[in-house]
Amino acid sequence: MSVNNHVKAKLSGTVVSDKMDKTVVVAVERRVSHGLYGKSQRKTSKFLAHDESNEVGVGDRVDIVASRPLSARKRWVVTRVVEKAQRI
Repeated sequence: MSVNNHVKAKLSGTVVSDKMDKTVVVAVERRVSHGLYGKSQRKTSKFLAHDESNEVGVGDRVDIVASRPLSARKRWVVTRVVEKAQRI
């Protein structure tokens, strides 16, 4: 009996750009404590993620999961849209 311990990384963030074809930029925010002063800070990382159907727009909350390299900077895939942004 073998157990598969290989778990893919999962993140949740907000789409900040959808100008590319089948690619979105997802900003993932995390809170960290300052090393010396202890004050809580927000740090943001941006990831390029693959969106096969081009259905995701700016402001949408999405879940992304790590994948094989799809291009020079794209190593994530959008798995689901958590919340759609208000469109005017």
